[in-house]
Amino acid sequence: MRDRVVLMTGATSGIGKEAAIALAQQGATLLAVSRDRARGEAAVAEIRRRSGSGAVELFLADLSSQASVRELARAVLARHDRLHVLINNAGTLNLRRQTTVDGFEETFALNHLAPFLLTNLLLDRLLASAPARIVNVASAAHKYGRIDFDDLQGERGFKGLRAYADSKLANVLFTHELARRLEERGAAGMTANSVHPGGVDTNIWRDMTGLLRLLILAMRPFLLSAARGAEPLIHVASSPQLDGVTGQYFHRMKPRRSSAASRDPALAARLWEVSAALAPSS
Repeated sequence: MRDRVVLMTGATSGIGKEAAIALAQQGATLLAVSRDRARGEAAVAEIRRRSGSGAVELFLADLSSQASVRELARAVLARHDRLHVLINNAGTLNLRRQTTVDGFEETFALNHLAPFLLTNLLLDRLLASAPARIVNVASAAHKYGRIDFDDLQGERGFKGLRAYADSKLANVLFTHELARRLEERGAAGMTANSVHPGGVDTNIWRDMTGLLRLLILAMRPFLLSAARGAEPLIHVASSPQLDGVTGQYFHRMKPRRSSAASRDPALAARLWEVSAALAPSS
């Protein structure tokens, strides 16, 4: 990864921070995105210390805001004339319905629209820097998701776990459609893959209550550490064995067949068009 520039969202905690440390150790220039300055600065200091690399930069962005996503893209493009890897890792799981400053349901906005918009805003720079990779962090939960175009914002009977699964299905659909469009353009050396890191003990479970909290506590001894959970992200972002591999869904370190819904080309194409209308990149 020497002389490679990597932009990662959700890089200041959990699997994102561990992946950032590993990629910086491999020689990458690491651009870490954080919503909070103090937390971001502390994480960057830790990444630098643990990786032994000074090539770690902090970018601030609230990914639930499309204006902030656009400002992030502008800042990255202004400061770096090359970008080789984009890792869309930031995500949330809300048990109660919340809306963003743009009026979108937050899980859908942060988990799907933000990476969709950021990727499209940075796509030309990635293409110009090829070989380059886009890595979307999804989840095995995508198998339980559905895309209801009549209720994308979860206004009818919102359920947090359902919204999370729906957003992860959207991640895999987006990845497959992006890979198809890149191949159609003849974008040699440009790949897009999604990855399920496994069941990981991270902050995404922090808001669980009641029986769900008890279940998570009972499962905790069996969950992967953040360092183990980061391994698939590092692998898909950097392994020479994956040069030219695109449009795949990785379950941990191996490509697997994703759900039937996630492989529906008509569904993927429609989701792209709807997402482009909700989060235009031009």
